Amino acid sequence: MSHIPPAGAFEYLKTQAVSRLYLDNIPNIQSSWVTQGEKTGQVALFFGANDMGSLMIEENVVSSAGTVHHLTVDSIRRCIREAGYIPRQRNVFYEYIDAPPTGEDDPPRTSATVSLPVIVGGPA
Repeated sequence: MSHIPPAGAFEYLKTQAVSRLYLDNIPNIQSSWVTQGEKTGQVALFFGANDMGSLMIEENVVSSAGTVHHLTVDSIRRCIREAGYIPRQRNVFYEYIDAPPTGEDDPPRTSATVSLPVIVGGPA
């Protein structure tokens, strides 16, 4: 399959958006900053993802394939806030495990902005 060009961010984001449209019965779709990097993971929040993923304590599969991206919880939260969403932390059952936001760190809301909670998973 060496004749097939590698898929980049455009193909990833297009697949993410189509997935959200077709899988409307799936409540949570995760962006993959681990494989795509910080910026593409953040942009995926505008292409149907509502879960920024989790903090990777140890990751061997993706790094074995040659892709290495590292983010801290603070970096993940910053990406979510910069995208205009509210970061929340969840467990593996998609139940919130953090306190509801107080409003002081929330992104500014405008009539054109829909600010939904975006999930930051716990350690994987």
